Amino acid sequence: MEEIDSDLASEHGAIATWLFFGAKSLSLRAQNIMKQWNDSVYPLAYLITFRCYGTWLHGDERGSVDIFHNTYGTPLIAPNRTLNEFLSQKLKREAVALDTKQRTIVEIAIRETCEIRNWGLLAINVRTNHVHLVIEVGSKNPNQVLIAIKANATRQMREKDVWDSTETPWAEKGSKRWLWNEKNVESAIDYVINGQGDDLPKFE
Repeated sequence: MEEIDSDLASEHGAIATWLFFGAKSLSLRAQNIMKQWNDSVYPLAYLITFRCYGTWLHGDERGSVDIFHNTYGTPLIAPNRTLNEFLSQKLKREAVALDTKQRTIVEIAIRETCEIRNWGLLAINVRTNHVHLVIEVGSKNPNQVLIAIKANATRQMREKDVWDSTETPWAEKGSKRWLWNEKNVESAIDYVINGQGDDLPKFE
């Protein structure tokens, strides 16, 4: 959120006018400042990403994260071909790539999970080797959300006979980015729907 200057301070009084007369009475700048504010102890939503087993290992040329390299804007684990090849050789089974039918079932499963649990699914994109979603869950622990989503997706793939392994198709854990304001949510939705292949937006 940008520092409030004298021009913006004069617009604070206009916020009360907005409450009475509507948003059109405010400048676009003041409206954008309001969209960057969330008076809550919980984020508005999360951008959740989880990957298929064996994909995007440490040392990958795109960089990777771990518990020491997981803050947005800070350096990732640097590409390292030797490390990447070593970890590839350590895999206990082949890397997983979802086909069209599997991807469709995973999306249906995630939508069903959100509907049953009354979570707001704002965007979803199931790819061959990873899944992105933007989701509203209120005070629910995002770790538990991720566990539930992955478990139901796996269960439904098994029930539909498109996943016959006793192993999970997913890599361990996943990314859970906290989206504190409407601007962050809009950027995340746009990225999930339109921005595959581009860098993640910066969530301030």
